[in-house]
Amino acid sequence: MADEKSNGWQFSRQVNLSVLIQLVLLASLIVGSWVNLQRQLDLLQRDVSMLLQCQKNFEQKLEFLQTKSISYEYRLQAVEKIISQTSVTESSH
Repeated sequence: MADEKSNGWQFSRQVNLSVLIQLVLLASLIVGSWVNLQRQLDLLQRDVSMLLQCQKNFEQKLEFLQTKSISYEYRLQAVEKIISQTSVTESSH
């Protein structure tokens, strides 16, 4: 009788076909999810690389425009200076 009580929690070693199919399907779902995540990460990495390249191009264009703006500012100041000097000279005659 003591043997019967100790064997009450014994697991059955017999694995039926449905449990085996469920384990195979679960494993395939896990592998499929992992592959899908890897693909999504690759796409995300490509998008981030493209975004960084676009940002770099934008920064270069912005620096070019800033340089041009400073150049035009100096030219405008030079023209204003010449005009003001010409106005003073004409008004004194």
